[in-house]
Amino acid sequence: MKRIFTFVLLLVIASSLSAQDSNTEIAGVKAACLDYINTFYEADTTLAYRSVHKSVRKTGFYFKDDESIYSEQLEMPFDKLVGLAKRWNASGNRTDENSPKEVKVFEVSDKTASAKVTAVWGIDYLSLMKENGKWMIVNVLWQSPPKFSVSQTK
Repeated sequence: MKRIFTFVLLLVIASSLSAQDSNTEIAGVKAACLDYINTFYEADTTLAYRSVHKSVRKTGFYFKDDESIYSEQLEMPFDKLVGLAKRWNASGNRTDENSPKEVKVFEVSDKTASAKVTAVWGIDYLSLMKENGKWMIVNVLWQSPPKFSVSQTK
C-alpha cells in the first residue's frame, strides 16, 4: 500500500510540474509576441532585439484602399523591421489604449511554437524557436486587416 501511495504521489507531482512548465512556456511565447506588437506600438526597438531573431523572415501583404487590391509580397529582414519600428508610430498617433493587442498561441513544443497576433495593422502568424532558453520570433506572415476570414476547427 505504501508503494502505491508513493507512486501516485510521484505521478501527481510530475503532472503538476509538467503543467507549471507548460504554463511557463506559453507565457514565454506570449511575452515574445507582445514584445513584437509593442516594438511597433511604442516605437521601442529594444523589444525587437529581445524577441525577434536577427535571421527573421517577415513577409506579407497590405491592402491598397485606393486600388482595392493587395500589394505584391513584401519582404522585411530584421534591419528593416527595426527601421520601420523607429518611425511607424514615432509620433504616437497610430495607436491608443483601445488598439487591438491580441495573442493566440496555437502550439508550443520544446523548441518550436506558433501563434497569431492581431494588431492595428492587421494579423501576423508567427513561428518561434527557443534559443538559449528564450523564445524568439523567426518567421512572420502578415496581412492588413482581412476582408474576410474563415476558420476551420476540428
